[in-house]
Amino acid sequence: MNELLGSRIKSLRDARHFTQEQMAKQLGISRQKYARIENGINHITLEMLSKIAGILEVTVGDITKILDEAPMAAYRAGSENASSEKIFEMLDLFYANKHLYMKLQHKED
Repeated sequence: MNELLGSRIKSLRDARHFTQEQMAKQLGISRQKYARIENGINHITLEMLSKIAGILEVTVGDITKILDEAPMAAYRAGSENASSEKIFEMLDLFYANKHLYMKLQHKED
């Protein structure tokens, strides 16, 4: 999942003609950390996705729609490793979304 998101972010960044350095500076992180996001090495939070989407002038949905388009053959085939990994990725995303939702609700109060 991280690889797909990173690939999508890279293609959107390239379309805007931004360098990794420019993105990292606007995000307040090192270029190396940003590169790890694009390479799918680092897990990406919804908060970071929101910041990246803002810089690239797209919605979070524009970035994450790649997940809906990705083939799920390994998961559907019942491969134990693939299904376990997918479940953990889904749980990570759920908790990241929940955390951001709670944070946004707190700001509105």
